[in-house]
Amino acid sequence: MPRYAQLVMGPAGSGKSTYCSTMVQHCGTLNRSVQVVNLDPAAEHFNYPVMADIRELIQVDDVMEDPSLRFGPNGGLVFCMEYFANNFDWLEETLGHVDDDYILFDCPGQIELYTHLPVMRQLVERLQQWEFRVCGVFLVDSQFMVESFKFISGVMAALSSMVSLEIPQVNIMTKMDLLNSKAKKEIEKYLDPDMYSMLQDNSDSIRSTKFQKLTEAICGLIEDYSMVRFLPFDCTDEEGVNIVLQHIDFSIQYGEDLDFKEPKELDEEPANLNYDEIFQNKGNS
Repeated sequence: MPRYAQLVMGPAGSGKSTYCSTMVQHCGTLNRSVQVVNLDPAAEHFNYPVMADIRELIQVDDVMEDPSLRFGPNGGLVFCMEYFANNFDWLEETLGHVDDDYILFDCPGQIELYTHLPVMRQLVERLQQWEFRVCGVFLVDSQFMVESFKFISGVMAALSSMVSLEIPQVNIMTKMDLLNSKAKKEIEKYLDPDMYSMLQDNSDSIRSTKFQKLTEAICGLIEDYSMVRFLPFDCTDEEGVNIVLQHIDFSIQYGEDLDFKEPKELDEEPANLNYDEIFQNKGNS
């Protein structure tokens, strides 16, 4: 049977750990077994149990304290992830070979890991070799996305990971529960945006002609190919959390191999079937 994986990605502070915790609790109410793997070597704490923790393999603090390396925080994290890529056997051994796994991979927030570094792409390829169906889940903070130009920046970050990883991806606006009522109404237009209308609304604030042309080109790319859309995520809304999970399950075809009986019998029955006679015959037998 296939195995399933979510790569939970997004900038630092976008709510990746909260997302994982919420999904674990929600799936628990559905009697679904979901495990979490921490892939952030700089993580300090999280509110859920993990089946594997990259800090058992390598930690950013240890790398930064090594006098022979002399890395800062970002360089140290990149070094840790490249070390991890050279030691995928550790992850394979930790995950085991249980069928029908459903695992959330809580990834680091450095955007360069999803743009020009090959580490995450290599991870995806290795997971696929282990028969995982992988979906990217890219998170952005809704409080950051309420302004047009910040929204475009967030869209380009999500688009970058989509192009780099080449896997199904669900993009999510997190922390919707922290928005006031006015901001919630304002952000609705960013969930399924009309980029050209957004550009026209902000054309007066663009003074540079070159910047205007660049913005038009970016908006055209996003709008013409319909490549990025967002789902709202409120960790206090069970129905909303379930909708997000359904989108992800659909993208990786979760559950299609489960045995179930399709309701086709009713369509195949004769139109004038006498149910009273059937039950009477069963009672006599």
